[in-house]
Amino acid sequence: MTALLPLADSPLRTRGERLALLDAARLYVCTAARTETCDLEDFLDSAYAGGVDIIQLRDKGLEARAEIEALEILAAVARRHGKLFCVNDRADVAALVGADVFHIGQGDLTCAQARRLLGDEVIIGRSTHSVEQAAEADADDALDYFCVGPVWETPTKPGRAAVGTATLRAVAASAPRKPWFAIGGIEDGPRLDEVTEAGASRIVVVRAVTEAPDPAAAAASLRSRVR
Repeated sequence: MTALLPLADSPLRTRGERLALLDAARLYVCTAARTETCDLEDFLDSAYAGGVDIIQLRDKGLEARAEIEALEILAAVARRHGKLFCVNDRADVAALVGADVFHIGQGDLTCAQARRLLGDEVIIGRSTHSVEQAAEADADDALDYFCVGPVWETPTKPGRAAVGTATLRAVAASAPRKPWFAIGGIEDGPRLDEVTEAGASRIVVVRAVTEAPDPAAAAASLRSRVR
């Protein structure tokens, strides 16, 4: 299956290269476009340099053109660091920027629909909020990874009930075939300890890196504690 041709001129990674990077990934960060601080490129450089493996741009307030402009910056920085970058929700935008990773929620496109637009080379992940949804994601051959959460309630997902560490334990005990990430309210310190003790070896964070005074140092600390 072929995908739409991306705007980017640089050669895209193969699926095999992307899957190898996903398998090695431990720290995944979601960020807005940082339009208020106008420091997106500097932040991305610092986060990747500190040890972030995947960065997803998630900014619901952006119009498509502004989102594409921000993603082109993210794509360039990710390739400079040899890391993965992710588009959230918009398959058309993901195709245009040559995304490594495309992430969807429970109510978004099906994997089959996403594959029709993006082809087979792109990594696709899905958010899950229960043991049952995680099992469905793990069994879906069109998906490459899934996230489980939010572990704790978080302002980045208002109204979404926390699943708690018991859900992480149950997912870990099921021995998933696919890489999976714990997400939601995770920060350096006791909460990260609880997540790793529950069996998660990969995490997604937002504020723990995006709001840190030193994103590189925050990322390095988190990355060093996730095994």
